Amino acid sequence: AMMEESKLTFFQKRYLMDCVKRGDTLPLQCRPTSSKEPGPAVPAFSPPVCQPSRLPAKPHLRPAKVCQAGDAYTREKFKPRARRDLEKEKQRLQNILATGKDVVEHKVKQMLVQTEEEEIPEPDRFEELVNEVQERREFLAEMEALGQGKKYRSIVLTEISQKMREMEIIDKKRSEEMREIMTKDFPGGNKS
Repeated sequence: AMMEESKLTFFQKRYLMDCVKRGDTLPLQCRPTSSKEPGPAVPAFSPPVCQPSRLPAKPHLRPAKVCQAGDAYTREKFKPRARRDLEKEKQRLQNILATGKDVVEHKVKQMLVQTEEEEIPEPDRFEELVNEVQERREFLAEMEALGQGKKYRSIVLTEISQKMREMEIIDKKRSEEMREIMTKDFPGGNKS
């Protein structure tokens, strides 16, 4: 209807319909007398930077028979699995009804807590400090190898001195504890 209102020639109508079928953009100008393909038109304005992707004129849909022939419409069969041990549940219910409390779970929880406490040894702060000092020395060596030693030297040396001071404090406490133990064991003192 729009083509008829704009009074286009048969050639122009055919050319526009071909553009629509191919999915191309419509030309800005359509040459009325020539039957050869027009060259790329130079627009007066700059082209947009981001052009949206062109969609085909006809969507490519699969027929229903092809879709149904595939595995798209088949469901997996439901396979129920036992979620809990029914015998344990019966024993638990009997305990609750008999004694008023759940005895089995408390024993299991207490055993788990005890095993967790036994497995985790208490970390030695002195060893941690030794490892931290070693890490900082390695870091400083890497930075010096990369040519960044001046930038980090004062910071790392300050941190190392703080760690060394903390190690000295721990060492003094340990040596005092050892002296106390020794004086208790040998009340006469350490004369040797």
